[in-house]
Amino acid sequence: MLSNMAASLILHKRVITTVAKAKALRKYTEPLLTKGKNDTTHSRRTVFSYLQSKEAVKELFDSVAGKIANRPGGYTRILKTGNRLGDNADMCIIELVDYNEDMLSSTGTAAAGKAKTRRRSSGKKKEGSEATATETSAPAPSTEEAKAAEAPETPAAE
Repeated sequence: MLSNMAASLILHKRVITTVAKAKALRKYTEPLLTKGKNDTTHSRRTVFSYLQSKEAVKELFDSVAGKIANRPGGYTRILKTGNRLGDNADMCIIELVDYNEDMLSSTGTAAAGKAKTRRRSSGKKKEGSEATATETSAPAPSTEEAKAAEAPETPAAE
């Protein structure tokens, strides 16, 4: 079962299964993906002895190995999706990390777009800067509030 699931994971880049099977598949697949980085005849034969699928071995050594070449480990991700309707089993999606374009683009732009800022707690301000901080941090009144403040208070009919 793990051999078939590992071959499907390599070919399709993502598999929907139960959490228990996904955790077992992760332990089975990660060493194979590490072997895929070293493209020799020996490593191809070793991986083929585990997968028993020529297509999966070819895909692993041709396209997958190129994407994971710089990654030191952690090639798979498990995303929990809830419980299965029939037997209430915990379901998840196990996928290859470098092939989820949605997550790659969202984490890359968020990290690059935002600059890190340090925030100080209010207790660390100096005494001289407290008066200026309260004056500048007060929000500007809207035009309706400004008119109401200038005009004498009269009961308004609503």
